[in-house]
Amino acid sequence: MPDEVRRDSKGRKLWNGESQRKDGQYEYKYMDAFGNRKTVYSWKLTASDPLPKGKRDCISLRDQQKQIRRDCADKVAVDGGNMTVLELVKRYVAQKQGVRHNTKANYKFVINIIAKEVFGTKRIDKIRLSDAKAWVIKLQKDGRGYSTIHAIRGIVRPAFQMAVDDDLIRKNPFDFQLHTVVVNDSVTREAITKQQEKAFLDFVKNDKHFSRYYEVIFILFKTGLRISEFCGLTIGDIDFEQKRISVTHQLQRKRNMEYIIEEPKTSSGIRYIPMSTEVSECFRRIISKRKKPKVEPMIDGKCGFLFLDKNHMPMVALHWEKYFKHILEKYNSLYKVQLPKITPHVCRHTFCSNMARAGMNPKTLQYIMGHSEIGVTLNTYTHMGFEDASAEMLAMEC
Repeated sequence: MPDEVRRDSKGRKLWNGESQRKDGQYEYKYMDAFGNRKTVYSWKLTASDPLPKGKRDCISLRDQQKQIRRDCADKVAVDGGNMTVLELVKRYVAQKQGVRHNTKANYKFVINIIAKEVFGTKRIDKIRLSDAKAWVIKLQKDGRGYSTIHAIRGIVRPAFQMAVDDDLIRKNPFDFQLHTVVVNDSVTREAITKQQEKAFLDFVKNDKHFSRYYEVIFILFKTGLRISEFCGLTIGDIDFEQKRISVTHQLQRKRNMEYIIEEPKTSSGIRYIPMSTEVSECFRRIISKRKKPKVEPMIDGKCGFLFLDKNHMPMVALHWEKYFKHILEKYNSLYKVQLPKITPHVCRHTFCSNMARAGMNPKTLQYIMGHSEIGVTLNTYTHMGFEDASAEMLAMEC
């Protein structure tokens, strides 16, 4: 005998898996993409059905089935599994092998933040676009800076994209422009003026305590070296005959105080930087005043570092950043006209801006700075003001 046709209270034929309960509610039983038995409910069989009195509006059973079939066809788990945001990010980070130690530290930093957030405990299949936006807004309200939020999203977004590629979710809820959601309150590190540079250098040169750092600060202002590149320099990297600095590596120190030598981020970072006579003389004085330790520290085969700390280990970026901070604090405590924030990176940016104003060819400047993309170098030229434009116009009239 053929199977008995099942119908609802209105006499309509019910499909396989469909049924109507005694209270009039419809239900549909099915197996999801992972073989799990599921059931959905609705007070309406089709979208055109009237809603029973006193019941909340809902999606019809047939419309729910369409979505379920679509999910199963795409092999997407309707409930997305039980993976949380934190678990997803950890899974994504675990697949990032061979990354630099700074990148690893950034991953750990982001994971620690997410671990403290309620958002990190939420299931990834339950996160919608509005949820993702609401979370980044919360982060800023909690006092997180734009750069920190940018770093967090820089890891969370590709993690969710991995979930999309693995067919765990359909859409990436973090696929939006960050600046359209939160305010970019980060302070751009601007180059300082020539007058400010001179005031800072003169102060360091004439200060009884800080004068010992003058040569280093002068070199940073006049070469555009990254501070990690300067810290990695050895005596053998300074070629006085050719008047050039060989930049092939950088020195880093991990949180566990382990020193490592790394190559520049890109091949463009490997370069020779020309030395002016003044820069050359600064290096000569540094080397002549350098106290040779009983045992030269060796880091990944490199030795002869220019500056050592009290433990006879090479100085790193953190040392110089603190010296700059103390110098600036003393200067601003003595003079009414204050200087803006000056760091080793500001020295680099100032050098780049000075060379651009002096008319250096952008490609030449790109090489000296070690920029992998010309666009990074050209951004320096966007910092030009009216005085620069006026000088260019006058020069063209001559």
